[in-house]
Amino acid sequence: METLDAIILGIIQGLTEFLPVSSSGHLELGKAILGDHSVPEESLLFTVVLHFATALSTIVVFRKDIWEIISGLFSFKWNEEAQFSVKIIISMLPAVFVGLFFEEQLEAFFGGNVRFVGFMLLITAVLLYFADKAKDTDKKVSFGNALIVGISQAIAMLPGISRSGATISTSVLLGVDKTKAARFSFLMVVPLIFGKIAKDLMSGDLNFDGGNNVAMGAGFIAAFVAGLAACTWMIQLVKKSKLSYFAIYCFVVGLIAIAYGFMS
Repeated sequence: METLDAIILGIIQGLTEFLPVSSSGHLELGKAILGDHSVPEESLLFTVVLHFATALSTIVVFRKDIWEIISGLFSFKWNEEAQFSVKIIISMLPAVFVGLFFEEQLEAFFGGNVRFVGFMLLITAVLLYFADKAKDTDKKVSFGNALIVGISQAIAMLPGISRSGATISTSVLLGVDKTKAARFSFLMVVPLIFGKIAKDLMSGDLNFDGGNNVAMGAGFIAAFVAGLAACTWMIQLVKKSKLSYFAIYCFVVGLIAIAYGFMS
């Protein structure tokens, strides 16, 4: 992979990780357009590196929230912070299950299947459309909600299903306040990404060859910087209830991807 291509893909990842348009789907589309013919395993590796960068940007944006959660945990009381942490753990379980038992099957979807990505983007569009019609509430994420949202996150491991779109939409359709839904959606993915990185490091899956280190590093930095901007922007967009615009975008891009897939 060329360094310029890696930077472009990094910017795509950083911008689309927090916007409900499927970062993994856009990465697959970007790779197809740029002519990246990596095998699925290598493609997934680069995707993980970029997700790691956006996880760091999440920590920077939500540093105060994360510090409050950690401080609350060390008080060793069943307080709001401790309960929130348990909800995060519950939300992780479905994705952990899929990652442990269906990793090889999941990797097969990251091989430039543009038509599949297009159809999944259409599903994302439908989710966002119905979520945008939901009434505003002040309800928090419950323990039961956390598990259901976690199932949505596991399904969103497929390229084209927006993780933030699926989790925020699911939360909102369950009656959760949109701002609280966005906060939970952004924070729930952080431990999963770091867990994935740790697992791959211990298993030896993340062996970088010297020829790709520069491109990987450039993509990482681009994703981190773009992620900082997109995360801050998305928080404001969710507050203003603008999900319908993203639904239209995903629908249009999905149709284009499907058409492109049939023509290529």
